[in-house]
Amino acid sequence: MTAPDFCTLPDLALRSLGGAVVWANDESFAEKENLILPGDAGHRPATFGPRGQVYDGWETRRRRVPGSDEAIVRLGVPGVVRGIVVDTAWFTGNHPIEITVHATAQDGHPSPEDLLKADWHLIVDRSPVAGDTRTHFAVDSETRWTHVKLTIHPDGGVARLRVHGEGRPDLALLDTRSLDLAALENGALVTACSNGYYGSPQNLLFPGPVRTMGEGWETSRRRDDGNDWVEVRLAGKGLVRLIELDTSYFLGNAPGSASVRGRRPDGEWYDLLPRTELQPDSRHRFLVDAPEPVTDVRLDIHPDGGMARLRVHGALVDDDETAR
Repeated sequence: MTAPDFCTLPDLALRSLGGAVVWANDESFAEKENLILPGDAGHRPATFGPRGQVYDGWETRRRRVPGSDEAIVRLGVPGVVRGIVVDTAWFTGNHPIEITVHATAQDGHPSPEDLLKADWHLIVDRSPVAGDTRTHFAVDSETRWTHVKLTIHPDGGVARLRVHGEGRPDLALLDTRSLDLAALENGALVTACSNGYYGSPQNLLFPGPVRTMGEGWETSRRRDDGNDWVEVRLAGKGLVRLIELDTSYFLGNAPGSASVRGRRPDGEWYDLLPRTELQPDSRHRFLVDAPEPVTDVRLDIHPDGGMARLRVHGALVDDDETAR
């Protein structure tokens, strides 16, 4: 089954983006924190610990009274949710039969006790799920959320919860005079890409340095005369001052060179960084004297390969092109 389009958007709940499972009413058999780990869930049969069979997921005890089990996830990047994936990988006779998902938007740093009293809004109706299956749920809402709550009916195990969407920062926390315009947490988003065979292009916008090659963007090997590229919608209209192209951990598969263009508000593109030779496993930083503000950037790598991170530092500008 082909995954829906919303799965190409970043998972706002990922632990590597700063997400956390802040509360669950029960985790008797497997820890709630597993829900948001990067990567697919693994499994080793007949592997038993003090709680029973070891599962790479969240699993509650068998209910003997009416009710349901719940877990609350703080999104690593608050934003608009476009779709939810409930993955019951490896849970067969012990998966829930239905799920519900709610969301809330909270200021500051609420405690679990605060969240339990919060105003929650339904974003996924009560729906059936099967064992050892990824079930996709599109979400129709333009609201910015900070937390989601997964309810399983009546009990059981879920391997992963994915919350795909677009980041929407708290504007009060942004220093608009100097920030990474291409950071996912600031509202940037990859909107188009030529190839993401080995690694999602959304990884380019994640916070922090990569720890392995698998945490970056990598294309398949080109067998033609073309090149690979990615387009990024920036956090807003801004003047670019510095571009960082990071090939950390990419050794024999770094691009040979790269160029960056910016798109003006009228839709026209111009060069921010001409085609420049790159080194493997290196953090390249280039000063840019952008003459005009841009809303998007396009990174072209030649001919193919991998990139760990893309940073586009600059200042947001108003319609009169003055820094905010």
